[in-house]
Amino acid sequence: MNPDGRGIMKAYTYIEKGRFGWTEKPKPALENPHDAIVRVTLGSICTSDLHIKHGSVPRAVPGITVGHEMVGVVEQVGKEVRTVRPGDRVTVNVETFCGECFFCRHGYVNNCTDPDGGWALGCRIDGGQTEYVRVPFADQGLDRIPDSVTDEQALFVGDVLATGFWAARISEIREEDTVLVLGAGPTGICTLLCVMLKRPRQIIVCEKSLERIRFVREHYPDVCVVEPEHCREFVMARSEHGGADVVLEVAGTDDTFRMAWECARPNATVTVVALYDRPQVLPLPDMYGKNLTFKTGGVDGCDCAEILRLIEEGKIDTTPLITHRFPLERIEEAYHIFENKLDGVIKVAIENK
Repeated sequence: MNPDGRGIMKAYTYIEKGRFGWTEKPKPALENPHDAIVRVTLGSICTSDLHIKHGSVPRAVPGITVGHEMVGVVEQVGKEVRTVRPGDRVTVNVETFCGECFFCRHGYVNNCTDPDGGWALGCRIDGGQTEYVRVPFADQGLDRIPDSVTDEQALFVGDVLATGFWAARISEIREEDTVLVLGAGPTGICTLLCVMLKRPRQIIVCEKSLERIRFVREHYPDVCVVEPEHCREFVMARSEHGGADVVLEVAGTDDTFRMAWECARPNATVTVVALYDRPQVLPLPDMYGKNLTFKTGGVDGCDCAEILRLIEEGKIDTTPLITHRFPLERIEEAYHIFENKLDGVIKVAIENK
């Protein structure tokens, strides 16, 4: 027990570049009247956690508890919290946002000007790969899970699914479009699910992993799948105007960044969803005359309530992505499998009992 009466919990922590590990921390307490304390019931590992581990997120703070994909039960709320109460099952938004600044009012919640605004949980403040997490601005950062929706169905709402939904929304996909999605990892598949809601004429997924190619073909048989070495030729052969109308780059490699604009038709939209380990080069002389529109940046996670409604209506189902399940105490094993892409892993659910 801590001197202030708070219990001690184990937290999976960013120790230093290249190393995560267990530490003991006091159970979080309310620090602001807009805070909530959530008991984490189910979490996951995100590729962004790996970016932190490898030093690709400069703003990440050593010593923080990692993890930003989670659902849980509200245990305590500050006196200014209005939308949730103790006992509610909730999704936790990857982003912290005040709801009142210029960017929040315009829907750009990733750019919230509050000191904790944007991606804070598991990056700049303690996240959820532990037993309890403090969520600032709980009215914005928590969404109640409908009774008919399970924790597993809701697990990805606050991050990877919100990313795919945002990417599909800003891409302005039309029914006559050919849409190319580069990457069939967890974010790529979530993006694919949200692109499918737009009902474009044709969807093509480019992926190099044979296991993930099989996954897409098994679960989404109406989607065309191609390997990277054949992607450009494949897209051109199936496009009426010299390339895809919309390209969503979700893979995050040097090769896929170039492939994204090469496979796009003139005057197309290229939406960059991926987080890269290093800067990318925009070869403007090579691109001259294509007149492309690039849309980039972090997810604006302001659609979680709508996403939960679509899940409740059976229009989105991300549960097939959960290929592995581990208790919290075995999270190091889960990281090993996820980081090294072993055993056909797509997403891991971390259970906290």
